[in-house]
Amino acid sequence: MSTRKETGLPFFSLGLTGGIGSGKSTVAGRFGNCGAAVIDTDEIAHLLTAPGGAAIEKIARTFGQDYVSPDLSLNRAKMRELVFQDASARKVLEGILHPMIWQKSIDQATKLRGTYGIFVIPLLAEQPAWQALVNRILVVDCPEELQIRRVVERSSMSPEQVRAIIASQATRAARLAIADDVIANDGTLEHLLSEIARLDAQYRIMAENYPVKET
Repeated sequence: MSTRKETGLPFFSLGLTGGIGSGKSTVAGRFGNCGAAVIDTDEIAHLLTAPGGAAIEKIARTFGQDYVSPDLSLNRAKMRELVFQDASARKVLEGILHPMIWQKSIDQATKLRGTYGIFVIPLLAEQPAWQALVNRILVVDCPEELQIRRVVERSSMSPEQVRAIIASQATRAARLAIADDVIANDGTLEHLLSEIARLDAQYRIMAENYPVKET
């Protein structure tokens, strides 16, 4: 049992990822209850695009005022429609948001206190820089049809819209290929909690022995 690598961060950290509807936010919250410091990049992105958020002015200049709601937040429905139809527009939006998310995440990480750190990064498989930041990668995995059912039940999206989002993300196989650890979230809550407890115990030991001394 060892860390993947040392990083520039002064504490042991994980990158937690999974496809839409996999349950990664639920898993991250449970690790937080165990004492981990959780930095959720989705939450940061929502703050950046909330009313008056730091990214709104640049989004309005780049895409036009139609993509900003009257309350000065991102018009998420309109932007979602654009980026899933136009891959180049998605890249432009990522070019605005990703550097801001990265900096906010690092800023939060320097202030948080916990047994170890967890960065929740939905697009981790597509972002080598994030992979290099963390010591280990944890993937929350479940079958695609279960992803679709969960998202449809909790949102106003149709199955076709959810499939379009899944198609725009890294494949399940690509996520599993970068994983050091995997939690299968397709069973009972009892099983999920037991897996989290098992990994938390493992990560606590790794955190206590971080950084690994060269021999």
